Amino acid sequence: MTREPRQVIVEFGSGNDLHGGDYTKAAIRAVQDAIHHSSLTLIRSLKRDAARMQVEVTIGVAEPAQVDAAAIAACLPHGTVRVQVVAGGLDVPDPEGRDRAVIANAAVAVFL
Repeated sequence: MTREPRQVIVEFGSGNDLHGGDYTKAAIRAVQDAIHHSSLTLIRSLKRDAARMQVEVTIGVAEPAQVDAAAIAACLPHGTVRVQVVAGGLDVPDPEGRDRAVIANAAVAVFL
């Protein structure tokens, strides 16, 4: 009998690109913020192989089509990664209209 994977960890992060409006850069920083809040000792304690875990990443940015999901997946060190990009985050234009700060939010969930 095969069991359905169960969510064992979820972490949240925020990242930004202060100049240039690069949504992928902001999203990668949000994922790095999320994963640097945890240590996967649970996986070692359960004697599980980290390469076999499933990782679901949800990124929220103002312009989802501007995010390179493959680049997001590549920044995670373990597991099979699935990335979903949705509307969210925040764009903050500068007063002169020449630039914008891009803020991304990330939720990173691990399933075993």
